Amino acid sequence: MSVVPAEVLPGGAPAVPETARGAAELGPPARLWPSLAAVYRAQLSRARVARIPLLFVATFQSVGIAVMMRGVVDSGSEAESVVAGSSVLVVAYVALNLLSQYFGQLRASGGLDHYATLPVPPAAVVLGAAAAYASFTVPGTLVTAVFGCALFGLPLSNLWILLAVIPLAGAALSGLGAACGLLAPRPELATLLGQLGMSAALLLGVLPADRMPEIVRLARDLLPSTYGVEAYARTFGAHPDWAVVLVDLGVCAGVGVVSLAVATWAYRRAAVR
Repeated sequence: MSVVPAEVLPGGAPAVPETARGAAELGPPARLWPSLAAVYRAQLSRARVARIPLLFVATFQSVGIAVMMRGVVDSGSEAESVVAGSSVLVVAYVALNLLSQYFGQLRASGGLDHYATLPVPPAAVVLGAAAAYASFTVPGTLVTAVFGCALFGLPLSNLWILLAVIPLAGAALSGLGAACGLLAPRPELATLLGQLGMSAALLLGVLPADRMPEIVRLARDLLPSTYGVEAYARTFGAHPDWAVVLVDLGVCAGVGVVSLAVATWAYRRAAVR
């Protein structure tokens, strides 16, 4: 009996190339910016309906605090601190409170497993969610700022500085909120941490610093949103010191980079468990 190779038979199975026998080549890894844009659009469309009522609550709360402080503060630097603090409080409510709840529930429900299977970098998931939530704060912050300026008789000429304050303060606070939600062992604890952070932003950011004890001022300096409040409050003067304003914004940017990096590390840690 003779054995004929399969390659020479008519209609026989073709020989398998040596390159096909090895492991198939993987596609190129997903790039950060396209992945970030995709996650941002997905989060924006998902949270648009669910978060608008909560954003209304945040705006109404900040406006109510400005009205309440009108009976205590008349004008001057204290009024500037109240208006700036109540405006940035909208950012703190969404970035700290809502984002910590979102990531806490995502971790508890196993939603991180879904994101872990997607070909996107971990930084894109954290940055995309933080940017989407921060986008919802823009209308409420502007409404609160305009109302507060009208209430206390402050100028609106430098309102454009909020276009820098909102994303920089939002980045710093969003990173902290995401880290709290991802590191908390239970979603209830993540909610508690977010509410404590928002309360700190309320008490330390809205109340005038001149009336605080020295130890409270030190705690105020540790809060990232304080520098966004100071940057906005300094623009109410007739001749703002723009160098100091840029320093305050630079502190917000630096804290934002660090806090988002910590949140990305916390996401990696939670996703592999």
